[in-house]
Amino acid sequence: MHGLRARAPAPQSRRPRPSRPWGLTFTPAILLLLGLMFLSPQAAFAEGSTQVPVQTFELDNGMRFLVVTKPEMTTVAAGWVAHVGSSNERPGITGISHFFEHMMFKGTHTVGTKNIERDLEIIARQEEIQERIRRIYRDQRRRARLGEIEDPYAAEARTEELIALEADFNALVQEQREVMIKDEFDQIYTEAGGSRMNAFTNRDITGYFITVPANKLELWFWMESDRLSNPVFREFYSERDVVYEERRLRTESTPTGKFDELFDALFWEAHPYSWPVVGWPSDLRVYTKAQADEYYATYYAPNNLTGILVGNFQLEDAKKYAETYFGRIPRGKVDPPDVVTLELEQIAEKRMNAECDCQPQINIRYHTVPFMHTESYALDVLGGLLSGRTGRLHKSMVLGSQIAASTHAGQNSMKWAGSFDLYAEARGDATPADLEQALLAEIEKIIEQPIPEEELQKVKNQITASSFRRLQSPFFLLIQLIIYDGMGDWTYLNTWADKTLAVTTDDVKEVAKKYLTKENRSVAHYDRKEGSVAEVFPKALDSLPDGLKQAAKNQIRHIRSEDDVEGLQAMLAELEASRDQIPEQIKPMIAVIEPILRERIAELERASSDESDAGEGGTR
Repeated sequence: MHGLRARAPAPQSRRPRPSRPWGLTFTPAILLLLGLMFLSPQAAFAEGSTQVPVQTFELDNGMRFLVVTKPEMTTVAAGWVAHVGSSNERPGITGISHFFEHMMFKGTHTVGTKNIERDLEIIARQEEIQERIRRIYRDQRRRARLGEIEDPYAAEARTEELIALEADFNALVQEQREVMIKDEFDQIYTEAGGSRMNAFTNRDITGYFITVPANKLELWFWMESDRLSNPVFREFYSERDVVYEERRLRTESTPTGKFDELFDALFWEAHPYSWPVVGWPSDLRVYTKAQADEYYATYYAPNNLTGILVGNFQLEDAKKYAETYFGRIPRGKVDPPDVVTLELEQIAEKRMNAECDCQPQINIRYHTVPFMHTESYALDVLGGLLSGRTGRLHKSMVLGSQIAASTHAGQNSMKWAGSFDLYAEARGDATPADLEQALLAEIEKIIEQPIPEEELQKVKNQITASSFRRLQSPFFLLIQLIIYDGMGDWTYLNTWADKTLAVTTDDVKEVAKKYLTKENRSVAHYDRKEGSVAEVFPKALDSLPDGLKQAAKNQIRHIRSEDDVEGLQAMLAELEASRDQIPEQIKPMIAVIEPILRERIAELERASSDESDAGEGGTR
């Protein structure tokens, strides 16, 4: 794609900054987003009104904009969403949507390089070598299929030609790093007063966001349009390795990660939701820049994007800047295709029995309905009846029988399909079978026994109150607009309230009876592996709501498995910088996680110091 060529005004000075830990889950923006998703699956509305005052406009190239003006602010929360996620992929390139989340921070023709001509020459030469490497690996995979070698990618299986080509490629990588200006994209924003720059990918969308001072809005339009019109995918193949390592940390190094992935693949029989967002390991090793270029041209074209602004600006200025900068980007040559593979009706119960280094737990999952389906609202309310500290599961299993340390239930309405989950973690000698029996008993009560009207109203009130709190921050309004527009319709923010408040007890019973059936469920039992030691978590976790408790445990697992001290230090610095902006309901979760983060940093620093001392001692 061709477009903008002007360079942004050069900053007066640059201070060194640690590389941003894009691949990690604990940047505050992503952590808070995760926490909000656990607090309530519903959207929110402004106090005294069920309407968020969103104004819209569209450019000739098909790019749409959603804007909310707030003159009382001094900043603008700005972002854009690409309507693409892992569900748009196919076998062979799984994980490529998430990979682009990484690549979009590598710079452009004008940002991130000292010599763009040489930069592009190096990339072209790298592609020539990679094509020769790919031919060798095709033969390596053939040899593995025939049993001549065990692993086509193992170091001991590499041929002399492959070793020589990889050495040539690595030399080009080093040369490219000499002409790169690392993290310049980040630096320009930071020195202009920008903060909270980050991105996320899920099964349906990829979102990018930042907060900028109100007088830097034009800079945002220039920067974002430049990386869309003139991207340069520097360090393409080394970044594949970064994502591969991220997969190892998130999935393979956590007690239940590989089994959770297996359970997803078991549950989704036909739908592309069956593969992980980060991608299958074999795919991460082989997809090419040519494949990436084709994918980018389809899904990152302006007709598949929505820009979103919340803050202090004039609508006419936003329209003018949008036309000047984004308007130059040509419409995509092809319209992005829909996901057309539908999930088959499940006609028999599926079960998975796993043993892991974890506390015994269970997950029961049912196929339900997608985003904004007419029955999704009743399923949301059903989740509210069951989940939370005042929900039925907590009362009966945590406080009553005391067989569970935590419980959770909820509807997950995604763009193309949905599911309803029941979860419990065992306490004491309770087994997954005990948990399963108790969970199913609560579902039976919902179907067979009357639901008091006051209980239903209390759930609606709780959902409404927590949802309102989420819109106190313009930043979180931005995030919700990114999510809901990416899912298909941002107006969900303005229609959800009435549809949820209209749900009746009969509606709840009907969806429970219709979807929460034996033949429609998949069940995962997680037993503790013999000889393993149970994970130890801070006692303070017990005071958190069940959803946040599970989110905190996941974050703690990531921190404990992370070996990159600079990445952890950057996470801590970003947390400290965002401390005043953290919603009150999330602060208890941060209070539990932060000491563990500091402890892990200190542990890695001590280990590094010990290694350094040992090395010096050996040379004396």
